[in-house]
Amino acid sequence: MSQNHPANGDGVRSVVVDLAVAVAIFALGALVLYDSVRLGASWTPEGPQPGYFPFYIGLLICISSLAVFAGALLKLRSDRAIFVRRHEFRRVLVILLPSTAYVLGVQLIGIYVSSALFIGLFMRLVGRYGWLRSAGVGIGVSVVAFMLFEVWFKIPLPKGPLEALIGY
Repeated sequence: MSQNHPANGDGVRSVVVDLAVAVAIFALGALVLYDSVRLGASWTPEGPQPGYFPFYIGLLICISSLAVFAGALLKLRSDRAIFVRRHEFRRVLVILLPSTAYVLGVQLIGIYVSSALFIGLFMRLVGRYGWLRSAGVGIGVSVVAFMLFEVWFKIPLPKGPLEALIGY
């Protein structure tokens, strides 16, 4: 058996991923359509309204996603190719979940504290470095970034409560 056609079915089939992505893309296209109509999607004597061109882009996105969905439905019974195996997906999650937490952390506690935590914890848990080295690098990178952006270049980045305590 080839690697894309396992006997045990240990993974997510490509056709299932195609269906899910087609649905997600259709939803995004529908959102563009909805907002375009809200803004005005017609042509007036003065020219196009703000939603005119986005409306047609959203329409093309919806039509394309329907074509992908229909093609995937036609292959649903016959195509057994595996998109990702469970052990491979776990490795993806090791990167995806902390990265998602980092992005949320930037919104809640600012970029500098989130970066220090992300770098330090990633070094410790994934890289298996010691706690002292991991904390030192995480904090060091964040302090250097803070000095570079906030102090020297005067470029404000998202900050949280810690920066407010020190007057930024």
